Amino acid sequence: MHKGCEMLDVRYLERAVELARLSVEKGGGPFGCVITCGDQVLAEGVNSVTRTNDPTAHAEIVAIREACRRLGSFQLSGCIVYASCEPCPMCLGAMYWARPQAVFYASTRKEAARAGFDDQHIYDEMPLADGERTLRIRRMGVPSHDAPFDAWKKHVARLAY
Repeated sequence: MHKGCEMLDVRYLERAVELARLSVEKGGGPFGCVITCGDQVLAEGVNSVTRTNDPTAHAEIVAIREACRRLGSFQLSGCIVYASCEPCPMCLGAMYWARPQAVFYASTRKEAARAGFDDQHIYDEMPLADGERTLRIRRMGVPSHDAPFDAWKKHVARLAY
């Protein structure tokens, strides 16, 4: 990567941090995100979980939704995500599904934990079996459980993702 790209990366990352700070001033969470494609900003997002009563309204998710809407695609190929903080498990999963070219973040999850945003329990629970997790999760098979997948495999116009 050449110096010009690094300077742009820093600028976009600083913008994500500034969005996070402004979010706090407006009653939101301290997280911001910028998504670019080439030299164009596609979307910006801030954490609006408490303002919208939506636990999925993390800055990255908000920005991913807007960027995909603007692109008319469910993937962010060739795009770069700039997050004010290391993505939580939900946001990281969304990024893997969206497939951006790269993700850059400023603060670490340990720094977020010191501010009261501790996702470590989620990381710890992910590898556990259903019955070992603190959240009650149990598979209940029903006779038709495979019907959606059978329909998908037979669907001629399916779009793989």
